Amino acid sequence: MSDKTALDELPGELLMWILIISEVLVFGAGLIVFLSIRITDPVGFAEAQDMLDRTGAGINTVVLITSGFLAALACRLNQPDERLKRRLALIGAALLGLVFLWIKGSEFAAKSAAGIVWDTHPFFNFYFMLTGFHAAHVVAGVVLLVLVAWRDSEDNIEDAAMFWHMVDLVWVLLFPVIYLLQ
Repeated sequence: MSDKTALDELPGELLMWILIISEVLVFGAGLIVFLSIRITDPVGFAEAQDMLDRTGAGINTVVLITSGFLAALACRLNQPDERLKRRLALIGAALLGLVFLWIKGSEFAAKSAAGIVWDTHPFFNFYFMLTGFHAAHVVAGVVLLVLVAWRDSEDNIEDAAMFWHMVDLVWVLLFPVIYLLQ
């Protein structure tokens, strides 16, 4: 009989799991409130949503998923002779995170240039809040990936990849709800 519990079998650190679950719950609550308010003005929300750059958001989805693949690859490259490849995978994931931020920043700038700000319509209040909060997590993830590439250890890489996958997961939830659901 083993003394191991289900928590012992989890990859990564327990505190990272607590952080990830709490962040997913925060984003989930934001999406539930967004969808609840959307019910009160479906036409206004659809008209506001039509002002978004769905192509850029779709490209950003591919960028983040590819970045997540590189982070996962870094976890698998754990042999001593694979250290350079592991670091390159982490740097590649971080660089794709910067591409995501550039596209998102361009979208925010275009909205601002068009006079669309957070209080233009309730849709944009949630759009800027949820995607902006997500972008802040991308920034944190990029910093984490770079730090881990610099000071790589198996545990650090696993925790950084877990955080990055949470960032991916949140975007995969935000993208259809904010950009596609009518």
